[in-house]
Amino acid sequence: MGVKIRMGNKFWKFWDEWRGFFVFVIVMLMFRSTIADWNQVPSGSMKPGILEGDRIVVDKLAYDLRVPWTFFRLLSWSDPARGDVVTFENPTDQRLFVKRVVGVPGDTLEVRGNALYVNGKRAGYMPLSPSELADLDLPEKGFFNIFRESLLDSERLVMMRKDGRGTRGFCRPSVGCGCLVEDWHNFGPFEIPEDRYWVMGDNRDNSNDSRDPELCFLERKLILGRAYAIAFSIDFESTIWRPRGERFFSDL
Repeated sequence: MGVKIRMGNKFWKFWDEWRGFFVFVIVMLMFRSTIADWNQVPSGSMKPGILEGDRIVVDKLAYDLRVPWTFFRLLSWSDPARGDVVTFENPTDQRLFVKRVVGVPGDTLEVRGNALYVNGKRAGYMPLSPSELADLDLPEKGFFNIFRESLLDSERLVMMRKDGRGTRGFCRPSVGCGCLVEDWHNFGPFEIPEDRYWVMGDNRDNSNDSRDPELCFLERKLILGRAYAIAFSIDFESTIWRPRGERFFSDL
């Protein structure tokens, strides 16, 4: 009995000393789950605008308010728009992805010769000037065509391989997407269903996105927030892990 009392006293003493820390950790985790988060970008699928090693800031309140650590929405005030950079969980393995919304519910989407068409309108592709290309921190840029893509109400930089090679995929009806993507440079047209979105990487020939059979039409509930800034960036491929100071606190 005395041992139990002493153990109980030690627990409450420990709790008195450390409860502030535990409350802080819980509050921070809830903050990151429901209000704002910061995520490291692990791949180059969003080049040239977002690089590996960027730490992006995500607004979790951009579209709705959710119960922490769940997909249950308490309130909803807006939906993702074309051009938004969103984060979401891959439904097959729960990995966190960062992609751009290019099609919203009701849109008719098509790709021809790697050019994007939405509702019958072809996106505009303006090549970057030599000075703009020189400013890009992109060692492999000599192998890519880099354009300023503009469509309807959004604009972004995209890159495509000069040799025309790219990933190919097949979007199976069995996963419920209802679309067929055999050639990633030519597919559609098809209409995006209600409560679903079409997302793509800006690095059009190297991105695991809606063209992949495991993703296709992205469910609205899986979208966690909108990325709007780069907090800081580190080049992990350099020998000294070089900070990219020019990218600190920059908008997307």
